[in-house]
Amino acid sequence: MRFETIAIHAGGEPDPETGAIAPPLHLSTTFELSPDSRPLRGYRYAREANPTQTRLEIALAAMEGGEGALFFASGMGAGAALAQSLEPGSRILLTHDSYYAFQLLAKDYLEPFGFRCERVPVGDPEALARALREPAALVWAETPSNPLLNITDIGLTAALAHEAGARLLVDGTFATPALQRPLELGADFVLHSTTKYLGGHSDVLGGAVVFARKDSFFERVLHTRRILGAAGSPFNAWMVLRGARTLAARMRVHSENAQRLAEFLATHPRVEKVHYPGLPHHPGHEIARRQMRAYGGMLSFEVKGGREAAIGVVAALKIFVRATSLGGVESLAEHRWSTEGPGSTTPEGLVRLSVGLEHPDDLVEDLAQALTTRA
Repeated sequence: MRFETIAIHAGGEPDPETGAIAPPLHLSTTFELSPDSRPLRGYRYAREANPTQTRLEIALAAMEGGEGALFFASGMGAGAALAQSLEPGSRILLTHDSYYAFQLLAKDYLEPFGFRCERVPVGDPEALARALREPAALVWAETPSNPLLNITDIGLTAALAHEAGARLLVDGTFATPALQRPLELGADFVLHSTTKYLGGHSDVLGGAVVFARKDSFFERVLHTRRILGAAGSPFNAWMVLRGARTLAARMRVHSENAQRLAEFLATHPRVEKVHYPGLPHHPGHEIARRQMRAYGGMLSFEVKGGREAAIGVVAALKIFVRATSLGGVESLAEHRWSTEGPGSTTPEGLVRLSVGLEHPDDLVEDLAQALTTRA
């Protein structure tokens, strides 16, 4: 069955009680038990599980081709729970350009509790192989990466990790399962901030991990979620499930629009560099072409003149909304270095765009006038 069909129907079976086509929303936090406190219908308490959440997790597993999925209150909650479920003292190899909040998670929380977290260029097979000479529990990849849109060869990275006895997690937030399915390429886990493209409308917070195998480690992460309390709300699960049904159609337009903007920016005299894997000169273009169906709706570019010039371009935009996050129907722009704050390794002249579903001509014209304004 093709992805488009799976996204609409997985977890979307008619309600067996009423026949409703739209999945029902169960807001109850507690469920009826037997006299000896056994669940009568599979559920006990919403922090453990909820019928609406179960539908979403079935859908996410089906969309990624995994055996199981777990929904969390946020993408950060999902990543933290998985890391906290590793054996104490585990060594984690984080890609050098991973999402800045995961770098802070490693530095401020995992390392003080005994985990060994190292940043390595995971997308460089030789560098990764050297790092894996010392035992590691987890390789944490992100492809395309945020905000530099670097590409990692998932199949090769999985082979290197498994040969060394490590497992591979791929943050697939930018690509979504509509464009890239890491489990099919050998990854063990896929991480998503469902706040982004899976929700798709900038109105719901959530995160998820999809597992290639529903094994003892799956149960361990489930236990971590239950005890540490990072479960997503039933309403948020319902919203993400609703958004996922249109994911394939939205990602086609996001990708088409971003490709158009990247090609425009690549020829603009005030642009130093464009980071988008859909451009033939992008260093990861050939790998992305093999492992992605399209190149996604995220891009970034560096403005000649550095920080002040980039901030000036962002200030002059009229259709792009100045905001963080990504994946909604509206186009967003931000000066990424300022968003990340002290310690950011992002180039100071970089502008990150989340390209929405507006007409591409309007978006091109908006970028053109913003770049001209600062000439």
